[in-house]
Amino acid sequence: MNGIIVLKKGEDITSFFAVNKLRRIISIKKAGHTGTLDPMATGVLPVMLGGATRFIELLPTANKSYRAKILLGKTSDTLDITGNILSENEVNVTKEDFRKVLSEFVGEIKQIPPMYSAIKKDGVRLYELARKGIELEREARTVTIFKAELLSVIGNEYEIDVTCSAGTYIRTLSDDIGQKLGCGAVMTSLERTSANGFDIECAHTLEEIEEAVKEDRLESLIIPVEEAMRIYPSVTVSPAQATRFKNGGQLALERLRNISGTGYFRVYSPEKKFLGIGEIKEGSEELSVKKLVVD
Repeated sequence: MNGIIVLKKGEDITSFFAVNKLRRIISIKKAGHTGTLDPMATGVLPVMLGGATRFIELLPTANKSYRAKILLGKTSDTLDITGNILSENEVNVTKEDFRKVLSEFVGEIKQIPPMYSAIKKDGVRLYELARKGIELEREARTVTIFKAELLSVIGNEYEIDVTCSAGTYIRTLSDDIGQKLGCGAVMTSLERTSANGFDIECAHTLEEIEEAVKEDRLESLIIPVEEAMRIYPSVTVSPAQATRFKNGGQLALERLRNISGTGYFRVYSPEKKFLGIGEIKEGSEELSVKKLVVD
């Protein structure tokens, strides 16, 4: 079994737990996910199955989208509602105030990663240190918020829709918003609505996948790895070139048609069969093998 299942991760479970349960449900040994979600976070978690795991590093990672709820008037050590509450403050903020501050974070910004994160310092995850009461100085990172919109307001809880670059922490964004508004804020919920080129509409819960297995329609949920690679241009090779490519051989560019530039390319046989991903490096005159499809 090769391909991708887009898992709609539930709340209060780790990504590791979710993928392990998926592996048991579909009876497959090899499966790997991209873009770990915190236990409280839900939503899009692409899982590569079988030979498709070889292509994980080639999935698009640039942009991700989230829906988050932010509660004003509280702060916590984890920057979300699951942590220890550090302060409770009066809130005198209008919808217009919030919308104005939110707009100020759109564009390229600096973020300090939270202590409760999976970033490693000297080989140790920051959250492991945070649980021991240790806080280290972290360097600010440059991230980009492409879009940030206010969706709804109930009391002091604001729901936002954010599209951002990889490496952006929505918990940190909510804390920064709270600081700028002068009342503090914690994130109360987080759903990833798109990642690695997949949207929430094509995601399935563990329960839905289990039901599909029982009804013998699991295949209908599996996305061919080729679909995830469509961000790369394609090239069709001759029968002899296809054989050479499948055997790991390089292909001379002068013998390939309709190919230019550098980077990754989807490689197809004359029968339009997806063979894998080739790469043209700067200054090279050949298309080399990056990843091959394994049947």
